[in-house]
Parts: sequence; structure tokens; C-alpha cells
Amino acid sequence: MVRSMKSMRRAKVRFNYSDYLQLPEDKRYEILDGELCVVPAPNIRHQRISRRLLLALTQHVLEMDLGEFLHAPCDVILSDENIVQPDLFLVRKERAAIIGKLNLRGAPDLVIEILSTGTRSRDLESKRKIYAVFGIQEYWVVDPEADTVEVLVWDETGYVSAGAYGKSDYLSSPLLPDLNLALVEIFED
Repeated sequence: MVRSMKSMRRAKVRFNYSDYLQLPEDKRYEILDGELCVVPAPNIRHQRISRRLLLALTQHVLEMDLGEFLHAPCDVILSDENIVQPDLFLVRKERAAIIGKLNLRGAPDLVIEILSTGTRSRDLESKRKIYAVFGIQEYWVVDPEADTVEVLVWDETGYVSAGAYGKSDYLSSPLLPDLNLALVEIFED
């Protein structure tokens, strides 16, 4: 019996960490719930915002002796079928053991994603759900088009907003005591 092309279905291939290790190194990849995703290179504004956030937050975390901020590209292995490369992430010092020589094995305490055209829907939908499943305490969504940052805090039902901040605001974070981040400095052109 011959099946028509319409009735044939493609097998759903699920990728895992061992598959990930075999990928060519000419691109950045993530695996989200077993689905392989190519991560496009960020644009210059994205890079500038990322650098400014990293410098400001690293300084604050070091002064307060809270832990370590890291940035992409760096593999964060949440599970065998969930490997992500957040733009920025924090591991508090009491959990520093999850930082390995090659990657992070476990959920960071804070993840920051800077939206871009190529990753916007993935960051707002798929990754948000995955970060909630793995109990990442805070998830910041930085929108360079709107010059905003939303701080989301995890609870048993998912993420709830702890605040939305614009370019003229000072950002605070439940996870980072005494943080008073002037977003005008982050979003300057």
C-alpha cells in the first residue's frame, strides 16, 4: 500500500545534550524542550545594552558579595533536552557549585534576555515557560525597541510581574538588595 505525501508525517526528532555537543561551532544553538534552535547574532544596540547591564550588575553583585554574573555565549544546561544561552545570568555564591569549567549545570538564580527580532517570540513564550519550569527566581525581559525592562518573579503558578521600568526609571530587584539601576544609562544611544 502506497501512502500519499499528505498522509505521511515527519517523525518529531528530539535533540538532547549529546546531540548538542556534535553540532558545528560556526553558529550558536539552544535546545528548548528537545527542539533545536539557531540563535542569531545580536545587533550592535543589543550588544551595547548587554555590556552596560553586565558592567553595572557585576559591580553591584561584587560590592554586595552576592555571586557571579555570566553572559552569552555560555551553555546553561537545565536538563538533557533544555540547553539555553541567556544573554546574562546570575548564580548566587551559595550555589556557585553549579558553575563548571565548560558550562553551567543547573538553573541560574536570575536570567536576563534582551529581545531581538529573531528571538522575541521565543524569549517571551518558550523560554519564559522553560525558565518557570526550572524555578529560575527572576527573569528580566529587556525590550530595546521600547526601552523597557520587566522584572518577573517566579512563584508556583509561573512568573508574576514585580515591576515594569522605562528609560527614565530606576530598576529594583527583589533578588538584588539595594539595586537602584538608572536605566537611562543602560538605554543611552
